[in-house]
Amino acid sequence: MDAREVLIDAYGRLPELVHRAVHGLTPEQLRYAPAAGANSIGWLVWHLTRVQDSHIAELLDEEQVYVTGDWAPRFGFKPGSSDTGYGHSPAQVAQVTPESWETLTGYYQAVHERTLGYLGGLTGEDLDRVVDENWDPPVTLGVRLVSVYDDDAQHAGQAAYVRGLL
Repeated sequence: MDAREVLIDAYGRLPELVHRAVHGLTPEQLRYAPAAGANSIGWLVWHLTRVQDSHIAELLDEEQVYVTGDWAPRFGFKPGSSDTGYGHSPAQVAQVTPESWETLTGYYQAVHERTLGYLGGLTGEDLDRVVDENWDPPVTLGVRLVSVYDDDAQHAGQAAYVRGLL
């Protein structure tokens, strides 16, 4: 198994985690946060999907799925919004209002399919390409993809934990 196949396998595990975290929940349950200032289930899944969408779009030098589709209004935002949730205050977290659990999984699935298409076309040499020189050491494509996966997996686990508190 090469590094590309490992990434495809890892990213291939995320849809089930996302689905289990939100399946069957009402809009009110998706907005549930276990304490004042904590992240809601809906925000966590929206954010993890936004992170993956924004980074993959940047790597492809294309628009985000969220921006080009009708997704933003389905989460309580104006069309064309590119907000990813980084640095959100508790009030901003509360503004993320997914219409339904299907909205979350539908958006995630659209992003996931794009991600797998991108990963499938990579080579080992691609993974060594520097994509961000603002860090020391500079960030390679492989490191960026692992970072996005790690962020997504952590947020999916957090959403599942919050669901368990319900």
